[in-house]
Amino acid sequence: MAPFNSQYAEPNFMYKYDQYDQKLVDERVEQYRDQTERYLAGGISEEEFLPLRLQNGLYVQRLAPMLRIAVPYGLMSSHQVRKLAHISRKFDKGYVHFTTRQNIQLNWPKLEEVPDILAELASVEMHAIQTSGNCIRNTTTDQFAGVANDEIEDPRPWCEIIRQWSTVHPEFAFLPRKFKIAVCGSEEDRAAFLLHDIGLQLVVNDAGETGFQVFAGGGLGRTPVIASSIREFLPKEHLLTYLDAILRVYNRYGNRDNKYKARIKILVRAWTPAVFAERVEAEWAHLKGGPATLNGTEIDRVTSFFSQPDYLSVNETAVDNDIKALAAGSIGFSRWLDRNIRPQKQPGYVSVTLSLKPAGVAPGDVTDRQLETIADLADRFSFGEIRSTHNQNIVLADVAKADLFELWELAKTSGLATPNIGTINDMICCPGGDYCSLANAKSIPVAEAIQRKFDDLDYVYDLGDLELNISGCMNACGHHHVGHIGILGVDKKGEEWYQIQLGGSANKNAALGKVLGPSLSRDAVTDSIEKLLDVYVENRLDQEAFLATYQRIGIEKFKQRVYGTAS
Repeated sequence: MAPFNSQYAEPNFMYKYDQYDQKLVDERVEQYRDQTERYLAGGISEEEFLPLRLQNGLYVQRLAPMLRIAVPYGLMSSHQVRKLAHISRKFDKGYVHFTTRQNIQLNWPKLEEVPDILAELASVEMHAIQTSGNCIRNTTTDQFAGVANDEIEDPRPWCEIIRQWSTVHPEFAFLPRKFKIAVCGSEEDRAAFLLHDIGLQLVVNDAGETGFQVFAGGGLGRTPVIASSIREFLPKEHLLTYLDAILRVYNRYGNRDNKYKARIKILVRAWTPAVFAERVEAEWAHLKGGPATLNGTEIDRVTSFFSQPDYLSVNETAVDNDIKALAAGSIGFSRWLDRNIRPQKQPGYVSVTLSLKPAGVAPGDVTDRQLETIADLADRFSFGEIRSTHNQNIVLADVAKADLFELWELAKTSGLATPNIGTINDMICCPGGDYCSLANAKSIPVAEAIQRKFDDLDYVYDLGDLELNISGCMNACGHHHVGHIGILGVDKKGEEWYQIQLGGSANKNAALGKVLGPSLSRDAVTDSIEKLLDVYVENRLDQEAFLATYQRIGIEKFKQRVYGTAS
């Protein structure tokens, strides 16, 4: 067992607030408390209060306020997760929702109690700053950062540097529109960086130096765009000055008159990536080598927070043999090993994905008791560290292989061991019309219907890796554009209908899905998905995944099966 089980100790390999961080967060809490009290007393108008609450992560949804809590690059301690459990019990309805930006949402807080929630969060180095509004949002990365076999360099220190630079940055507090950054440090893209306003890929140049390839202009929503490379290699020390240059160009020339044309992707596409890159380089010429240039001391300071835990020496052959014997005696454990476990570059250790997608539960939802179980499991098996994922699951990294069977048994009793990672039932799904005032249709009932339809695990596993994403509206919070199968809720004369798209992908070969045909009623969606899967099974080559089959045979056979005729 990993040598860490102190209930309230903090892991020593994640960033800790310094006095400036804590002072900033504490002062923001008191500032917002005063603003809320003045608003409730009638001293601040609704129009004046709107940007103030958005800057602190508070939305007004269909049925109640919603508070979005920042989880920088998806990293939390067990102590923080226990606090979230406490908050959800005391101030909400006893559960939280994990989002595709690795953040957490409370769906039922009372407006007048939000300052108290923020104070509780501040006590464990958490906040809701910049989780909304036209500013730089939470920077995201790979959930396996620091332990992935294909890692070029750990991206977490760079995410933390970006977090410190972007938090309440006075120049970028009121951008033309919201702004999102992702950092990828591995060969495989698990951060979907090509779908961000800025995507940063760590690369090694011909001289053996590590730096960044910079992409700009990606995003989903009403106008989905895959980001374009604007700089092939950026030395590390120039990261912040180059980001400053990009943001300055966008801040100056982004469309502020039409929010549907305000994202940087519209500007990049209008100018062309080449022209946009020229404008950024021209702006950077004034910033390069300036005060924001990173020196080795600062890079080393931040990197030091992400040191490795104390790994044990392991006889991997003996441990692997023990695991094989246990798997041979338990089909449930065997399936979980196949789907929820990922090898690490550290010998004898693996990363475990705790599925938040059991049938009958809204994808990404976790109860207060499950949060406490996750914290206990983290203390016992993963050095007190917890990671939220882009796919709305939880990862426990650095789990000793010898502890896997015990971890599985404990996770199973709390509904956290569903062996469905990477399958059709491990879907991304936004809250949709059940909560969101922007949604055209409900997403959660569609997700549940699909999960119940495809409950035969042998069939699901035979289908192989398959990404199904569901959004309740064109804002695309469920990333339907880049699902192998994407489902979009649309309004049709006041009724909820659903459009299906095929062929999307969020990896380094990012692709936007194509619309299959006319929208379908909710009752027809699940049967239509089954027909699509039938076409795949009938046409796939040996071991060929759904996306590869689609790319090889095209959309017409799928369309004909669902609608009865080809176009």
